[in-house]
Amino acid sequence: MSSAVLLSVLLVFHQQVSSDSYVFRSRTGVGVVRGSSNTTLAMMSENNNNNDEVGVKAENCDRVMNLSAAERCEFVKSTPDCNMEDGFINYLSLAFCLLPPDLTPLTITLCIIWLLFLFVILGLTASKFFCPNLSAISTSLHLTHNVAGVTLLALGNGAPDIFSAMAAFSHPHTAGLAVGALFGAGIFVTTVVAGSVALVKPFAVASRPFLRDVIFYMAAVYWTFLILYRGTTTLAETLGYLGLYVVYVLTVVISAYIYNRQKHSMNGSVRNVAHIPAEFHSSDSSDDDVPCLGAGTIQQEYESEYRPLLPYSESTSQILLSSLNPVDNRKWRRKSWSWRVLKVLKTPLEVLLLLCIPVVDPDKEDKNWRRPLNCLQLTTAPLVCVLSFQSGIYGDYMIQGQFPLWLLTLLLGLFLSGIVFCTTTNDCPPRYHPLFALLGFVVSAVLISAAASEVVSLLHMLGVVLSLSSTVLGLTLLAWGNSIGDCFSDITIARQGYPRMAISACFGGIIFNMLLGVGLGCLVQMIKTQSDVQFEPEGPLTWVLAGSLGLSLVLSFVIVPMCRFHLGRTYGIFLLIFYAIFLVIAMLTEFGKIRFV
Repeated sequence: MSSAVLLSVLLVFHQQVSSDSYVFRSRTGVGVVRGSSNTTLAMMSENNNNNDEVGVKAENCDRVMNLSAAERCEFVKSTPDCNMEDGFINYLSLAFCLLPPDLTPLTITLCIIWLLFLFVILGLTASKFFCPNLSAISTSLHLTHNVAGVTLLALGNGAPDIFSAMAAFSHPHTAGLAVGALFGAGIFVTTVVAGSVALVKPFAVASRPFLRDVIFYMAAVYWTFLILYRGTTTLAETLGYLGLYVVYVLTVVISAYIYNRQKHSMNGSVRNVAHIPAEFHSSDSSDDDVPCLGAGTIQQEYESEYRPLLPYSESTSQILLSSLNPVDNRKWRRKSWSWRVLKVLKTPLEVLLLLCIPVVDPDKEDKNWRRPLNCLQLTTAPLVCVLSFQSGIYGDYMIQGQFPLWLLTLLLGLFLSGIVFCTTTNDCPPRYHPLFALLGFVVSAVLISAAASEVVSLLHMLGVVLSLSSTVLGLTLLAWGNSIGDCFSDITIARQGYPRMAISACFGGIIFNMLLGVGLGCLVQMIKTQSDVQFEPEGPLTWVLAGSLGLSLVLSFVIVPMCRFHLGRTYGIFLLIFYAIFLVIAMLTEFGKIRFV
């Protein structure tokens, strides 16, 4: 984060002096006043006279690599297409204006490292803060496992993909990044992840949930393909797209209810029989038939084992320090050296997140109530939201031009934290403690959205510098970055003996990401622009991507029932080979080796 702040300060200083290209969206307009006359004339010519040359520049920032090194900076400053509205940093200005041209390889290397760090932020915020708070909200609302699984918990697992897609859909020239990421992640999860699960633990998949998920996912992919083919979508179509997800949720809930009634009636009819016929459970189980890991019970037993025999009361300062320590000493001794190295690297970031994001854990006896830390978070959490929302647009906002918004937020946070601190104790959480889960959900969502915007802006810059389309960056870097965590977690679940749970997570999550990512991204853009969303498909690669995903789903829809819903190692190898062939065809298409008439 410190490097991002430093780069942002440098970019603000540079942009205020030399161009009208923004890094942060300033309310003063100084950059426009100090912009060069050539830039101003070019912008006026584009708006008033529709000059063809400027129109080319406004539509295509990729031309910067065809210019000499001395001309690239001025081109980036004067081309609206090079100005990303989202993100704290203008990475194109960083690459072509602040740093010398001979340091471009170093710039790309540092940007890739920064990209990996952003993926760590996305994963850590989603897994440690976003998902637990969503789970706590689900418990407080008394939602069933089916409803929570396809709504709140699906949102927690797919938060990086959803926010990345929403950020990418904010511009027509980066919409290909969202399409590439969503389709690329879909192919990756349904082939590589599902194939790996089948290789690790061959099993019989639940037939009805599998067919249900594949059918809904094929419908979503086909609908998205139609939107891309037409190049536009209306408000009614977007609402219908989101309505398809509502239908999916209702189908999951109703099918689970019907299955549970059938199972109870079967149990009643064979109550005097020693066991239920195996055929009933072989391949027709619902999602609720998957065994649970019982993490809450295990956690409670683990904590009770190390609970002190004599009563011991920690001081307020001790509670604060222990709450900010993300390392469990007992777990540290059991883990491998690679886990320890990664934990050391993530600890500073995790401490910063702990300072501003509260977490409520219903499985713990005290619900994770940490009085000093929670009171501190009442001050830091709203402040972080103001400074991070929409890439810091409200960071320098002045109320009636006199009082900064961030200072008012800070004062209100201090006042509220003081009241909570004086009216609560260290040992007993207050009755309104579940509201902290809602606060943690909001703050983590804002941070995930900010990190996703930075990822999209950074990938756009890498695409320009490396002369790669947004689609290929989406189906590779963005899709892999957002899906690699799901890949390892699903394989681990399969190794522990729960392959049905792993395969259900493969399909259920990507349906949510596709429908909500495209639907919400288009809806937000319509609200901003008050017009229909326009798409700019990036050549044949988009159709290769959509066709490959559709083909993989059709093959799974046909092959799996032919194999009596048994996923063996042969099917797993087939899926991995399919993804390898798709990746080769996609890269050959990107570099012009394969052309379509």
